[in-house]
Amino acid sequence: MRPVSVWQWSPWGLLLCLLCSSCLGSPSPSTGPEKKAGSQGLRFRLAGFPRKPYEGRVEIQRAGEWGTICDDDFTLQAAHVLCRELGFTEATGWTHSAKYGPGTGRIWLDNLSCSGTEQSVTECASRGWGNSDCTHDEDAGVICKDQRLPGFWDSNVIEVEHHLQVEEVRIRPAVGWGRRPLPVTEGLVEVRLPDGWSQVCDKGWSAHNSHVVCGMLGFPSEKRVNAAFYRLLAQRQQHSFGLHGVACVGTEAHLSLCSLEFYRANDTARCPGGAPAVVSCVPGPLYAASSGQKKQQQSKPQGEARVRLKGGAHPGEGRVEVLKASTWGTVCDRKWDLHAASVVCRELGFGSAQAALSGARMGQGMGAIHLSEVRCSGQELSLWKCPHKNITAEDCSHSQDAGVRCNLPYTGAETRIRLSGGRSQHEGRVEVQIGGPGPLRWGLICGDDWGTLEAMVACRQLGLGYANHGLQETWYWDSGNITEVVMSGVRCTGTELSLDQCAHHGTHITCKRTGTRFTAGVICSETASDLLLHSALVQETAYIEDRPLHMLYCAAEENCLASSARSANWPYGHRRLLRFSSQIHNLGRADFRPKAGRHSWVWHECHGHYHSMDIFTHYDILTPNGTKVAEGHKASFCLEDTECQEDVSKRYECANFGEQGITVGCWDLYRHDIDCQWIDITDVKPGNYILQVVINPNFEVAESDFTNNAMKCNCKYDGHRIWVHNCHIGDAFSEEANRRFERYPGQTSNQII
Repeated sequence: MRPVSVWQWSPWGLLLCLLCSSCLGSPSPSTGPEKKAGSQGLRFRLAGFPRKPYEGRVEIQRAGEWGTICDDDFTLQAAHVLCRELGFTEATGWTHSAKYGPGTGRIWLDNLSCSGTEQSVTECASRGWGNSDCTHDEDAGVICKDQRLPGFWDSNVIEVEHHLQVEEVRIRPAVGWGRRPLPVTEGLVEVRLPDGWSQVCDKGWSAHNSHVVCGMLGFPSEKRVNAAFYRLLAQRQQHSFGLHGVACVGTEAHLSLCSLEFYRANDTARCPGGAPAVVSCVPGPLYAASSGQKKQQQSKPQGEARVRLKGGAHPGEGRVEVLKASTWGTVCDRKWDLHAASVVCRELGFGSAQAALSGARMGQGMGAIHLSEVRCSGQELSLWKCPHKNITAEDCSHSQDAGVRCNLPYTGAETRIRLSGGRSQHEGRVEVQIGGPGPLRWGLICGDDWGTLEAMVACRQLGLGYANHGLQETWYWDSGNITEVVMSGVRCTGTELSLDQCAHHGTHITCKRTGTRFTAGVICSETASDLLLHSALVQETAYIEDRPLHMLYCAAEENCLASSARSANWPYGHRRLLRFSSQIHNLGRADFRPKAGRHSWVWHECHGHYHSMDIFTHYDILTPNGTKVAEGHKASFCLEDTECQEDVSKRYECANFGEQGITVGCWDLYRHDIDCQWIDITDVKPGNYILQVVINPNFEVAESDFTNNAMKCNCKYDGHRIWVHNCHIGDAFSEEANRRFERYPGQTSNQII
């Protein structure tokens, strides 16, 4: 392929190329022969933005028509085959959900299944050419190793560097480069071009341009800068200008979408009378870089948020949920786009959106769907300001829940933690970098009290998603020369962005069990389960039963009765039980599996089954001030798929010592008439109370969201009957609605049980 020289392009031609996907996605003309592997008659290219030359959305030309590949069942093995088709030696990764933007035209392949050794993609299994049930929001991409196959002719690959494109943008502090705390919020705007980093001429630079740049870098807004200071400073420094004439509307998700011009190679006078463009960005609450900024933000009165993200493996991504009439609900993905996604991201204190996700990519919600056909211009301050359609349950389903992935500021947190000794990059002994007296050094974390919540934070800081396990012993991951324990007493809530935000002992290291074998470790995963109790069923099935003691021997053996039952006159008398059914759904993106392996499950002869978890749920009766007056607990009698959604098959069944768990899209039903599905209220006095059910209370198994594991109901007990109403998931109501609920339990009863 003959390289295209920069001076052969006019500025308008370059602009048209950058704004037109067909330019970025079309192969450069070539008279050379096509690659003749097993894909004769097919051509391959990488497209989309922002990207590097060896990554992008995969597009295939068949019968003269370009199309994409759906990400359903896509694997690294398929990426290996496609990267070889594109002339690279192998793949280092792959992407889903149209990370490089949605394509156009046909979706040529769906459910692509390769072993990785195929010479051609035509040898891989699929649904057949052109047979797909996907949308372009599910286009697959690949990240290839930047190493070419020997002798490969380049006709199929788009060399983006020949068509000048803004690949990356950064802010460089004008003074103190390398010594400023992260994230960097103010400085010179620099763009990465094929020849390296260059500055942008500030002639015609506007607040709209700054808004786009700040959004790309993870900041929700911008502020004015001291232009006089930077112009004075510019006179004393040398600059390399590569870009000028930038004109953004302010709603663009990437600088490449703005009108702009590149300097040509033979331009000798660059930015005459001008200076480098400067921006000053305002970080969101999570990333306020200094105490002054934090105090300033905290001093502003802030109402309760009306938008939130759920189910994301990383900060700034998740299923979009909105608050309406004091109840949280989801957003239908019809007409969902980057403009709407960017409004959500900025409203939550992040930058503009990297991707607008559809098809419940971040898991399905439960309950109401509040909005559909949201149409934002990108300038709105809140999603509620965008035109939208209120919908009913018939209009949309939770399989169409919308999600976002936002741009985040670079904090460098992932450089202060690493894993060692594991079998893959997703597991190992946790090592952290501290800067105590003297130079920076790496050390280990004491394993005492290290659990799922701490592991969740570690995996989040590493950028590896969720934690499958938090391990207190890591002798089998002995990695050699790092032996010093530099952190102990780590206690996290699970929401922190890095371990240094968690409580810990500081410089006073206290470890009950010494030695490297008792240091903390993690196993991370990009997906996790998410259990949710069907609260309406609890309310519908609750009733009181006076059960004779002679029928409760098994329940007593499994500690399902109140402590006063021990002194009862067995087998005479009875216990008063509040019974109800519980239906527990898995709405996450991974199956819920017991932490313990089958070899350690406990057989209970009385009930004739294995318990795979010591405690699966807590049942409590609380007073208005939170005092517990009655409790029950339930071991996982048997985790299995009782029922599933139409398109989901059951995987887990307890019969014959079968595997236990709850599949994504299925639920486990515990009927009200089985043992221990109750609370013993024999000793409870009449009054107003709160019924609380908590799933996975000890965080034994990792989930993507623990805030929805608790369910609460109002209940009023008069000594003979009980009224149960207003049952809801703990995070389903607004904060004010929850306060009202706890302030007046049992006062609005309308149902006698």
